[in-house]
Order: sequence, then structure tokens, then C-alpha cells
Amino acid sequence: MRVELKGIHSVRMRLKTGDVTYHYAWRGGPRLKGEPGTPEFLASYQAAHSARKQPRTDTLQSIIVAFKASLEFTRLRERTQSDYLKDIAKIETEFGDLPLDALEDPRVTHDFLSWRDKLAKGQPKGRQAQGAWSTLMRLLNWSRGRGLTTYRTPERIDRIYKADRSESIWSDEDVAAFMGVASEPLQRAMVLALETGQRQGDLLVLPWSAYDGGWIRLRQRKSMRRGSPGRKVSIPVTKRLQAVLATTPKTSTVILTHARGRPWTENAFRKAWGLATRKAVKVRPELAGRTFHDLRGSAVTRLSEAGCTPQEIATITGHALAEVEAILDRYLARTDKLAIAAIAKLERGRKRTSSVKRAVKGTSVT
Repeated sequence: MRVELKGIHSVRMRLKTGDVTYHYAWRGGPRLKGEPGTPEFLASYQAAHSARKQPRTDTLQSIIVAFKASLEFTRLRERTQSDYLKDIAKIETEFGDLPLDALEDPRVTHDFLSWRDKLAKGQPKGRQAQGAWSTLMRLLNWSRGRGLTTYRTPERIDRIYKADRSESIWSDEDVAAFMGVASEPLQRAMVLALETGQRQGDLLVLPWSAYDGGWIRLRQRKSMRRGSPGRKVSIPVTKRLQAVLATTPKTSTVILTHARGRPWTENAFRKAWGLATRKAVKVRPELAGRTFHDLRGSAVTRLSEAGCTPQEIATITGHALAEVEAILDRYLARTDKLAIAAIAKLERGRKRTSSVKRAVKGTSVT
């Protein structure tokens, strides 16, 4: 009976005595004994993979295995888990066999930073390298919190990638360009996002039962970063959104569905949205780089431009007050509407002052 062994990595070496081929259980794994096809070779292969499935308890690999089995990880959304696993694979390759005792040496932080910088080479902005570093630090913080290690993650490490979305605001022209090329399901998603300021994940699962004709009431999904339940928000529905919802087919328990009337998966929605955005960029190049998440910041900006206070905005979007202020600090300096409104107020103020001065000058004292 022929058994197919997967993942074997073979390396051909040229020696003085002739060419020889070494076989490894996997790339970077242990070298296998015997010749392919022999019982000794099969036993060596099985032993290597058995040991791999049961990592040593004194290496970082054991921490990684424990983290992936923890509630903190398993409760993450599927997309978030996928992102973490990509980073964890890089960590396993570089530090999986790192002895836990090495974490007691402060110099290990230098090794971690050198690895991050090595990953960043060849990356225009270093975003993926920064993400892998953040995942490693979260992993080590998690292990320290459970008494598995005593390593204390460093503070005030300069980031090699900083996201700056301050200019990524969906203007009226941007929205019009997107709506001109997008399908009806994506157009509905656009309006729902702009009129409510909610996250993509919350909108894709928003049920019809949350809408009573005048209000949308929901509890935002749990914030895994903080480990706390999401906030309850109650949003008065605008006339524009009411008109869209009135013509939306109720083919599912959730409001947003694709062309076949079924709920979106996050991956399918992201792909469809990205495709529509690329089409819109051909019509309006200024749209390049815009994301669905930018609609949330754009909604905050529009509310502020309409005269809403940060407290009022927070009650609608579900942000913390400090988050609203941070968004306004990033976005509002790049908008023209507030600048125009500010100058208009200044001019009105000057007119009032002039009127008062003229009135005082014309008053006679008897």
C-alpha cells in the first residue's frame, strides 16, 4: 500500500562522494531517517508530526497553542481570527522554539524589534510588519496576564506604520461617483452607513426587527479589544434612509442582502465593495484609497458640520466621547464647510459690532 506523505521538504546536496538528498518532515523541520518508502522513514515522519502537534511546554509555541484555544481568541470574529493567524504563522516560524526562559532576559526585546524591522523591509509602509509586532505583543501580554510568563511588553516603541485617514472623507462627489457604478445592494449599504455611522460588521447583521419605522435600535457588537459588551444605540432614522428602507425587499431577517436576497458574508461584501470602488475610481480618481470604514468617520464629520455637539454625535454613532473628539480632530481640519461657516460667523459678528458702535455714537446724552 502506497502512503502519500504531505509537506516533506527535500534538499539536494552535492558532496565530494556524490550527490545526496536529505528529506525533512517540513520546511525547517527535523531531518527524516532512512530512505523514502521504508518503515524507518515512515516512522520518523510520524514521530516528527506527532511531536509538532504536542509542542514542548517550555517554548513560546506552547503559549501560541494555548492562546489559540482561549476564549479571547475563539470569540473573535472569523475575519479577525484569520488576520491573527496570518501574524501568528510568522511568529511561529521565527520564535516558535524560543525557550520561555529567554523571556526573562531584557535583551529579547531587541530580537523582537529586529524581527519586526526585518519583516518591514520591502514593505512600502511596513503595515504588515507592524501588525505582526502588535500580535506578538498581545500574545505576550495575554500570557503574562495568566501567569504563564513574566515578560513585560515595552512601552513607547515608535511605530513603523501609522494609519492617517485624515483626508479619507467621502465627499458628496465621492458618494455620487460610487452610487453611479454600484449595485442596488451596495447602494443601500452606502446610505445605511452614512446615515447611521455604524461599523460594517454591525450593519451586515442588522435585523429588520431593529427598525420600527422611525428609529433603529441596536447593541453594537462586542469590542474584543476591550473585552466589554458593545454599546446600545438608538438612532432616529433620516428621511433619506426611510425612503431607502421602504423600497428594500424583505427577503431575509437582516436588512442588507446581496443580489440573490441572502445575507452577506464579510468576505463577499468586502470583495463586492472593493470591486465597486475600483470602478468608481475610474470615474473619480480622488476616490482611490477610500474604504467602507471611512464612511463612519465621514458620518461623524457630517453631523458636526450640521452643528451637532460631540455628545450628540456619540449618542448616534456609539463612539466614546473621546473617540468622537479624536475623529473630529483628525477630519475636520481637512474640510471646507466648517472653515466657511467659521468665517461667516466672524463676518456676522463684525456686522453686529459695527451696528452697536454706530448706535452708541448716534445716541445723544440729555
